[in-house]
Amino acid sequence: MSYTFPHAVHSGTHRGGHVQGIAIDEAKGHIYFSFTTELVKTDYDGNLLGSVKGLIGHLGCIVFDPDRRRVIGSLELKHDAIGKGIVSRTGHDLAEEDAFYLVSFDVDAISRKDMDAEADGIMKAVWLKEVLEDYNATDEVSGKPHRYGCSGIDGTALGPVFGADPTSPKKIMVAYGVYGDVTRKDNDHQVILSYAPDIFDTYGAPLCQDAPHHQGPDTPEAKYFFYTGNTTYGVQNLEYDPHTRTWLTAVYTGKKEAFPNYPLFFIDGRTAPVLSPLAGRNGEEGLTLRATRLGHMPDEATPGCRFPLGSTGIYAFGDGRYAFSVHGRTEEGFTSTVVLHRLDETRDDLFAE
Repeated sequence: MSYTFPHAVHSGTHRGGHVQGIAIDEAKGHIYFSFTTELVKTDYDGNLLGSVKGLIGHLGCIVFDPDRRRVIGSLELKHDAIGKGIVSRTGHDLAEEDAFYLVSFDVDAISRKDMDAEADGIMKAVWLKEVLEDYNATDEVSGKPHRYGCSGIDGTALGPVFGADPTSPKKIMVAYGVYGDVTRKDNDHQVILSYAPDIFDTYGAPLCQDAPHHQGPDTPEAKYFFYTGNTTYGVQNLEYDPHTRTWLTAVYTGKKEAFPNYPLFFIDGRTAPVLSPLAGRNGEEGLTLRATRLGHMPDEATPGCRFPLGSTGIYAFGDGRYAFSVHGRTEEGFTSTVVLHRLDETRDDLFAE
């Protein structure tokens, strides 16, 4: 059976927190919403099919893996202002340690409302040592906490290795959150880690948030740097688009006056990374990714786009159509309306409903 995506889909109202990302299962006509501490499953008519609760960390951007039929996302268990806000809202305390995970949900097992992320056995987690080390480190350049300004992880996507054939095996790409401290110069890159999708088969284990496990690889397969200039909390949503062979990179805009502070960037998926010095890092080298221009985007070192949507959810259908989440809030809770757009390179903002 084939399903036609409508112009708009409404999520309903949920109390887990504001929407962080969306993922779409085209084969079954299902949409998944990350509402910070809750994963919600609906059909294309917005009918609730199931939900997963019980998270006391920040579930961020999500992506659907059609080959393994699971939703993958980033999960932060941390004690900064974001973590404390979640603790205050949920009424549950965190374990003393900070921890960062890739998590995987068995989507076909999500069959009813209010399933429990721990008790119902539908979620596995892989601990990311690399993220924790950068989060805990004092930066060698600025002497400030958090190497590269790392605040954890958020943007998550599936796609081929940068510069590889588009039919090559997909990798999980997960991007750092980055504190937007305008007084430092060492936090102007987006940092992206790469892992193989079978990482959950090797390391995945149920998560007990009272005693976070440490099952995960010592290092990622690769660590990339994408120079955007300052952002507020780094990559909110990351999405690979087979149509343009780019990675849509949505951020909360930065506040350093030296940068144009765009909300949306495009990483060139056709070009392999180059080992080169990282701006603001005193000669440190890293695998750098190249930005690309679409349509009327400005011809500058790191071009971007003023399109206002993307930070709370993107899905690329691969044929020039895109679904963007428009978040909302009422007295009853939080909502998302997923609106269909098409690429229009004659427009300055690139996307039209």
